[in-house]
Amino acid sequence: MKRLTRPMWLTGGLFFTALGTVGIFLPLLPTVVFYLLAAWCFSKSHPHLAEKLYNHPSHGHHLREWRDRRAISRKGKVAAILAMSGSIAFVGLTLGWPWVLIPVVVLAVIGPWIWTRNE
Repeated sequence: MKRLTRPMWLTGGLFFTALGTVGIFLPLLPTVVFYLLAAWCFSKSHPHLAEKLYNHPSHGHHLREWRDRRAISRKGKVAAILAMSGSIAFVGLTLGWPWVLIPVVVLAVIGPWIWTRNE
C-alpha cells in the first residue's frame, strides 16, 4: 500500500499544479488555492517539489503565509469575495433558479470564513 500512496500524492500534486497554472490565465480559477493543495500533496510524496512552490517568485509568499500563519492578504480576501459574488450573477443569468442558490450558499458559508482569516 505504501508504494501506491506516494505516486497518488505525486499525481495529485501535479494535477493541482496544472489547475493552479491554468488559473493564472483564467480569472475564475483560483491559483493560490490549487497551489496550496499541490504543495500539500507534494509534501506527502516529494517535499522538494513543495519547497519549489513555497519559493515561487509570484505565489510563494501567499503559500508561505497560509502555511505559517493561516493568513490571507486583504487583496486576496477581496478578490475571493468578488469572484464568488460575480459567480452568483453569472449563474443567475445563465442557469437561473434554483441553480443560483449554489453560489449564494457558497458565498454565505465560505465568504465569512475567508474574511475572518488573519492578514
